Amino acid sequence: MPRSRALPVLVVLLAVLGWTACSSSGTNGSSAAVPTGASEHLAVAYAPTSPAQVLDLWVPAATGPVPLVVYVHGGAWQSGDRTEVRTKRAALLDAGFAVASVDYRLSGEATWPAQIQDVKAAVRYLRANAATYGLDPDRFAAWGSSAGGHLVAVLGTTGGRTTELDDLSLGEPDTSSAVQAVVAWYPPVDLDRMQSMEDAGVPCDPRFDHSSASSPESRLLGDLVGSVPARVDSADPTWWLGSAASSAVPPFSIAHGDADCVVPVAQAQLLADSLTAAGVPVDLTIEPGWVHVDPRFDAQLMAPTIAWLGDVLGR
Repeated sequence: MPRSRALPVLVVLLAVLGWTACSSSGTNGSSAAVPTGASEHLAVAYAPTSPAQVLDLWVPAATGPVPLVVYVHGGAWQSGDRTEVRTKRAALLDAGFAVASVDYRLSGEATWPAQIQDVKAAVRYLRANAATYGLDPDRFAAWGSSAGGHLVAVLGTTGGRTTELDDLSLGEPDTSSAVQAVVAWYPPVDLDRMQSMEDAGVPCDPRFDHSSASSPESRLLGDLVGSVPARVDSADPTWWLGSAASSAVPPFSIAHGDADCVVPVAQAQLLADSLTAAGVPVDLTIEPGWVHVDPRFDAQLMAPTIAWLGDVLGR
């Protein structure tokens, strides 16, 4: 049966008004049941400089160290929280993965690169404490949607080395922030090309201008997005590929809808093409008619994505 290309009005409206449809209120994501036997560690501080630097961790009952999925929430870098993982947590735990969901400093508190510095610090904390929590430090994956997809993409292309995106004063300076797999759903990539790619793709609300001073991208970067090219580069996961050995960048699974008028589908294609050119394995899914934060991502792509993670991590 062909998929409709009609844009669900409510989903698009929520996405345009801050990309927040994928987030929810709350503090620990307890709205979805945790499988019996799983251990739960809530509001764990992974760094000392902000109340935002906390994570929740769930570990399935197991006889040995388990692989970990680090989830990074969306919300245009300016809203949202770690409860977003609730729609994915039970399925991941049932499949034998531990799940950590990370809060990070939002753009109203700190500008780039604070967000990726926090995510990297969270990964270092989890790896340094892997034995305490029963995690396998050699089998870490990162999964994010929208702004979270952007952050995990940057994590994946820089995690195997120390760069300006690492603030080692946040903790565990001798521990790696590398991950062994990345799942990025509808990720922004080149922040200075969001508007031009949208203009060439799916029409959106004309009041939503990626290039304006009030756009999520400009707020993230701390200035008009087109006026800070060095910051645009440092926030672009494809830019980092130019100085990375392909063996240091993990496999990526990327998914996007071609009716997304908030983050143009060309952004996902750019990321996939750049990874492929760098010799990095990529699994790219473009879904016809799907919009930003489309509920069909969870309904139809959850199982194959978890299966892909199992294959890549050797679970």
